[in-house]
Amino acid sequence: MSPGKELRTSARPPASSSDEGRGPIRARRGLAAAAMSLREAPSGVLVTALVVGAGAGLGAIAFRWLIVTFTHLFSGHADYSAAGHASNSRLPWLGPWFILLAPVVGGLLYGPLVQRFAREARGHGVPEVMFAVAQRGGRIAPRVAVVKSLASALCIGSGGSVGREGPIVQIGSALGSSIGQALRLTENRLRILVACGAAGGIAATFNAPLAGVFFAMELILRDFTAESFGAVVLASVTASVVGRAALGDTAFLQLPAFHVSHPAEYLLYAGLGVLAGAAGVGFTRVLYLVEDLCDWAWRGPEWLRPAAGGLVLGGLLLALPQMYGVGYPVLENAIGGRYLIGFLLLLLAGKALATSLTIGIGGSGGVFAPSLFMGAMAGSAYGIVAHHLAPGLATSPGAYGLVGMGAVFAGAARAPITAVIIMFELTGEYSIILPLMLAIVLATVVSRVLSGDTIYTLKLRRRGVDLDAHEPVNPLATTPVGEVMEPVPPSLPDTTALEEAARLLVTSDHGVLPVTASDGRYCGTVTARAAAEALTDGDGRPATIGELAELPTPVIAHDALADALHVLVTTQGTGVPVLADDRTAIVGWITHQTILGALRTQDARHG
Repeated sequence: MSPGKELRTSARPPASSSDEGRGPIRARRGLAAAAMSLREAPSGVLVTALVVGAGAGLGAIAFRWLIVTFTHLFSGHADYSAAGHASNSRLPWLGPWFILLAPVVGGLLYGPLVQRFAREARGHGVPEVMFAVAQRGGRIAPRVAVVKSLASALCIGSGGSVGREGPIVQIGSALGSSIGQALRLTENRLRILVACGAAGGIAATFNAPLAGVFFAMELILRDFTAESFGAVVLASVTASVVGRAALGDTAFLQLPAFHVSHPAEYLLYAGLGVLAGAAGVGFTRVLYLVEDLCDWAWRGPEWLRPAAGGLVLGGLLLALPQMYGVGYPVLENAIGGRYLIGFLLLLLAGKALATSLTIGIGGSGGVFAPSLFMGAMAGSAYGIVAHHLAPGLATSPGAYGLVGMGAVFAGAARAPITAVIIMFELTGEYSIILPLMLAIVLATVVSRVLSGDTIYTLKLRRRGVDLDAHEPVNPLATTPVGEVMEPVPPSLPDTTALEEAARLLVTSDHGVLPVTASDGRYCGTVTARAAAEALTDGDGRPATIGELAELPTPVIAHDALADALHVLVTTQGTGVPVLADDRTAIVGWITHQTILGALRTQDARHG
């Protein structure tokens, strides 16, 4: 060390004062390096998927607890759908009439909450996630998870006849999107994390890890790749482990064993599949017809709509309390053969109306559980008729109810793989898998013949969004960076003194220069802003520019210009280096002006 350097060292303040200046710089560089590793390393998506899965599992536990808590608060029962016309123990003087007020009070609570903080939390949730993945690069506002949790729990707890799968999908997806945006992941990985959150939510809520995977792949991502499948599986498994630790490891529905007594019985199951497919499409039509009627009838402020409509919903629940909430106990009673055919058909129609009304008045909840409910009623009624007409073939009407659950969902959502897997995991019943697969395939075919949309995509199409439309080719997506990149500006050795580097940055074209090691290896970039801030640190400022070098998201020569533009936008940089495949050497430079020039060239060619 030279005498001058020794003198400067001895004249510095105590180490603690010096560390105050350098500490934040080191911390920022460490966080930037960790984030870049998660963004670019092949294992980064697996690490983030594990975190999202654990978070979705905890979110599912909290969401189920909220539903139970609000159901007890509003009805005085763990599940009022199985209580008949019982009174609320907290309001015994009202008798069963309290049920008229429960949806009104619930609407007064969640209506303003949704209107004020997250309007996308209204409705059944899955279409919003599908839209975010397909059209918004997987970006979902972080507040959606909190608002959706509270709004859906209040809606279901106060009598809303909807399911909890739509909310937990939106909650888990919002969590995955928030984590991805915080790490500034690419859009492809952000979409994967959204699917991981959806899979984790389904897996933990229903103790169904396989169903969570295929729900996310078939409905949310809508394609299968090795990277996305591996990440979604990891998230689903992690969420299941978390969920089972708190909620137990048992099949979601406890049903008796069923079996096919004769090969000819498959013809009866085929007939059920055709009818269930039509029922699924019918439910979709009723849902949006009632929503349109509610839109036409309501002229007041949107925040008050759930409360006003709650009075109508309360009247329906007073007449048919089995429609209160999700209604799984009623579903199990139907499969167990405890209802007559007339009552089964009444419950079928009542659920379609109650769910449509809950969504139409601005409620928050899913349509998956209602489709299972209606499938159980329709299938059980079909099984009773089949048993009377052919007692030697149809020996167990409940088996038809079980198959009907999956078939109606397949007819509504047109997701046959998910329908088969989720019915197997929800019930733990393998003996019925062959007729289940037959009915679900036929229901899917019938649904496709009768309707061009599913219960999820129709909501988006009504807003003018077609997920299957072919997007115009983006010229930035087809042009590699290497074709248009600029020459590399003069590099700064990492040993360059801060004052000298500042002088060179002042005269640079974009206020940013690459930093290299003595062997020519790329070390990062340094901006004029960083140098200016360092110069004002006084004695705590670094001696060389190497300590200020940061690592922006790398751009490789064969990357598309669209990816380079995303890096420029997310890093708020005026220019970033283009690296060779080994990411150790700089081969070019890319700026906003470069990309704009490429676009002008493309327009001239096609003009």
